[in-house]
Amino acid sequence: MPANGTKALAEVAERAGRDAHGVPVDLLDGYLEGLDEVSTTRRRLGPDQLRVRREAGARAAEQGVPLHEVIDLHLSATWLAWPLLSGVREVTDADAVRAAGEAVFKAADAAVMAVAGGYEKAQRWSVRQEESFRREFVDDLLDGRNLGRLAERAERFGLRLAGNNVVAAVRASQPVVDGGEVARAVEMSLHLRSDSRDVLITTKNDLLVCVTPQAMGGLLDEFVRQVTSALGSDQAWSVGVGRAQSGPGGVVRSFEQAKYALDIAGRLALPGRVHRAGDLLVYQVLLRDSAALADLVSVVLEPLRGVRGGVEPLLDTLSAYFAHGQVATACARELRVGVRTVTYRLQRVKELTGYSVEDPSQALSLHVAVLGARLLGLPPSTDQTS
Repeated sequence: MPANGTKALAEVAERAGRDAHGVPVDLLDGYLEGLDEVSTTRRRLGPDQLRVRREAGARAAEQGVPLHEVIDLHLSATWLAWPLLSGVREVTDADAVRAAGEAVFKAADAAVMAVAGGYEKAQRWSVRQEESFRREFVDDLLDGRNLGRLAERAERFGLRLAGNNVVAAVRASQPVVDGGEVARAVEMSLHLRSDSRDVLITTKNDLLVCVTPQAMGGLLDEFVRQVTSALGSDQAWSVGVGRAQSGPGGVVRSFEQAKYALDIAGRLALPGRVHRAGDLLVYQVLLRDSAALADLVSVVLEPLRGVRGGVEPLLDTLSAYFAHGQVATACARELRVGVRTVTYRLQRVKELTGYSVEDPSQALSLHVAVLGARLLGLPPSTDQTS
């Protein structure tokens, strides 16, 4: 192409960039020259020319240029350059013009497809890289690693770790996986309703995890509502909520407390879906001297070993009786038995152990012993012999 033709195509590129709302014209590098060649030779764009277009699409993705604007740039440049192309200017025969047009617009179509392919490939790579960065950050945050740079990295994901944060963790009968339907639904719904990005929804060890500032206390209630909507009532699930903790290391402490609340609630079969670590501190106190607790369980409940019918009905009755404020009728409803059955079992416990639920101090010993048996996983033997 003559020098004046090259200059004309450069001017076309500049105009196309303006028409496409200021898209960088270097994304057209080699494109118009390729069209000019195709208009004369009628050949398709070669592999190297298509590779350059894919690279242009990838650069656009990296620069944050929307894909539709990159395509607009190429299409605008195509129609603006059409009358200047060598294969068009140098022919007068209508059939030759049609042949040039067919070759040029086929080349434009292939070029745009290559640009889009390069753009999408770069975007997929960017998404995978971002997911990798996020997963690494989440693991460090919830495992308490690399605390020195954690606050700085957290800002990238909209978290402020300098203040107090609260962690909630959901355990369901079906593990919650990263990027799964449940995690996506809860995250999307929570962000749409909260008008805030200062919350992190993620997964860890099959748990769905929510990290939120203490100042935004209503977000935890909304989180539970969205979990309820996503998981429904058909499957078993529960939420553990840690206490508010400050600083980068505070998140992992609150997360550990949330897991502890789930563990305790599971061992004791506590009623309800939401269990707050602050409400379960008494069990932490009990477990601090597990040896003494085991002795209490042995002393108080050992006489129940070998009771006919097994020890579990008696332990379940004691648990339900204390859980319902020592009201026999409420205990009977919970166990789906008659009140007489409840009173009979309580009397049987008194006969075997010497501890009566009617004596406040003895009732306390029974209550703590039953809790201890559940917490330690040390119920008396369930031998069925008399």
